[in-house]
Amino acid sequence: MMYRLFAVLTVAAVIIGSLLLARQNRAPQAATVQRSDTSEGYSARDAQLIETGKNGLPLYIIDAATIRQLPRRDRVQLTQVALTFQDPSGNHWSATAERGAIMHGTDRVQLSGDVHVLAALNGSHAPIRIRTDTLTFDSRADVVRSDDAVTLLWAGQTLNATGLAVNLKAHRLHLESKVHAIVTLSH
Repeated sequence: MMYRLFAVLTVAAVIIGSLLLARQNRAPQAATVQRSDTSEGYSARDAQLIETGKNGLPLYIIDAATIRQLPRRDRVQLTQVALTFQDPSGNHWSATAERGAIMHGTDRVQLSGDVHVLAALNGSHAPIRIRTDTLTFDSRADVVRSDDAVTLLWAGQTLNATGLAVNLKAHRLHLESKVHAIVTLSH
């Protein structure tokens, strides 16, 4: 009888031992990662983005409360934006806006929502101030443009217009249409 009990316990021990060894030798299963269709690429808070030219010098600098890449839309969204750049003559330009966007594959920064621009021009005693709702800066063409209502403040004078195009290379500011201004001429 002891012999049968010993045989049953030995067979049970071999079966249990085999099961335990089989579990230890089995390769762990890899975790499955599923990508969401709403993947947003990269994002950053209180970030600075510096676009450089071929010479390695900054073309423009953007400071933003948030920067979020939207790969499916080929764009980067910005909030609470501050844009700074120098024109070809070395004049310093700065702009602030509630929102902004950079389209993939372009050299354009689009600003929207309470856009304020300040430009300190060489040889001018007063900076130019521009207020509008939308503005685009094209760093390749060196053009600043808005198709919306624009208020231009310069040397104590105010000009209102619909649409503005500034060719930074040619040093030319063009008010597109519906221009209204009162200019005080000095004596």
